[in-house]
Amino acid sequence: MDKKLMQHGAISWFELMTNDVQGAKEFYQVIFGWQYSAFGEDPAGPYTMIKVGGDEVGGLMRTPADCPYKAPVWGAYVTVDNIDATAAKIEELGGKILVPPTDIPNVGRFCVFADPEGAVLSAITYYPQKA
Repeated sequence: MDKKLMQHGAISWFELMTNDVQGAKEFYQVIFGWQYSAFGEDPAGPYTMIKVGGDEVGGLMRTPADCPYKAPVWGAYVTVDNIDATAAKIEELGGKILVPPTDIPNVGRFCVFADPEGAVLSAITYYPQKA
């Protein structure tokens, strides 16, 4: 991942949760020319990386059964220096933690939250990249 995207405050990742992963892959491949590769298993099932020019820019996954949003939804991740401190600050400022800080093996630690007006966003602290 580009070092600029690892900086605190950078919008670093986009992710689609959908009930039709294959249909979404086909649609976006035709529209944007996206390529895909398998990343591994998420608790909801296989995770697919979105690639543009060989660079990983986002992902697709099946909507988890316990997800409060049943309609397909795109989400964005903003990089933060410390996910646990960020989650505490979100609550302090009137936001609501929807998914508490959670580890993603070999990637980082993230949370999903709603701001005081209810807009949903994710924050992530990436693990140091291996050279």
